[in-house]
Amino acid sequence: MIRRCTDADLETIHAIINDAAEAYRGVIPPDCWHEPYMSRADLESEIGAGVQFWCWQDGDLLAAVMGVQRVRDATLIRHAYVAPSHQRRGLGGELLRHLSAGATGPLLVGTWADAGWAIRFYERHGFRLVTGDEKNHLLDTYWRIPNRQRDTSVVLTLD
Repeated sequence: MIRRCTDADLETIHAIINDAAEAYRGVIPPDCWHEPYMSRADLESEIGAGVQFWCWQDGDLLAAVMGVQRVRDATLIRHAYVAPSHQRRGLGGELLRHLSAGATGPLLVGTWADAGWAIRFYERHGFRLVTGDEKNHLLDTYWRIPNRQRDTSVVLTLD
């Protein structure tokens, strides 16, 4: 079942993000890796900046999380992670379809350029990779990320 997350879910959201982000270890540049991948303070900051988390709940267990954030005229998909024990069951796709249905304006997602599996996931769901110049414009317009992350990221859009 898909539902909006509450404050009571913060610990579980934090755990899912960090457990699932282990897939990026050794893939993203070492100078962009943090331990943990996302701190609790960073998670709270993202929520404070308007990221609304949704989850896939399997019984009493949260199995996947995905954030959505309105920035200017666009909707951003943020922090999409499936617990390792529940990956490859279609939960990420279900969350993405649910959040896409409620999006207004351009629907955008950013990910690491070397995370081919993540790029393929979004492409399977109708997103297209934008060109380098368009990527830089979109990142500068809708995200606040360090230059190094900008240089090692890609943006996809749902047409």
